[in-house]
Amino acid sequence: MVIDTTGTFWRGDDFTDLADYLREYQPGGYPVARVKEMICQQCDGKTFTVLADDENGCVQTQCLTCGDHALIADSADHWQDADPEECACPCGGEAFQAAVGFALRADGEVRWVSVGLRCTQDGTLGVYTDWKIDYSPTGHLLTDAARPARHPLS
Repeated sequence: MVIDTTGTFWRGDDFTDLADYLREYQPGGYPVARVKEMICQQCDGKTFTVLADDENGCVQTQCLTCGDHALIADSADHWQDADPEECACPCGGEAFQAAVGFALRADGEVRWVSVGLRCTQDGTLGVYTDWKIDYSPTGHLLTDAARPARHPLS
C-alpha cells in the first residue's frame, strides 16, 4: 500500500506502511535499517494497547487477544523507574499494530530504537517514543523485538 500523507496525520493500511513510516522517521537523524513487527509471544496476536515512557525510553504492550504483557527491546532495564502513559491516537483509538525500528551503527550494533504504532481505528501512523542505545553488544535487541520476552505488568 501507499501511505496517505494528504491529511494532518499520515495514515496507513498495514504493517508495510508502518515499517515505511518508521524508516522515514530517522530517530536522532539516523536511518532505520531494520523494522520488526510486534507479535504476541503467547497467541501470535498483532493488536495491542501500549504504555510508553518517553523520558525513560521504555514501552510495554498488552495483547488485545490474550492479555499477555511484554516489554519492548531493553525496556525491562528501565521499567522500574518509568512513569508510563497509555498511548492514544488523535482519533481516541487505543488499539494499535506495533513495530520497532532500529537505527544501526556501522558495526551493526543498535544505535537507536523507535516504537511506531498504527491505529487500528483510523490507520494513523506515529512514533510514540524512541531512545538511544549507548552500550553493546546489542544483538539481543534485534532478536527479541519481534517476539519480546514476557514480563509481568509492574
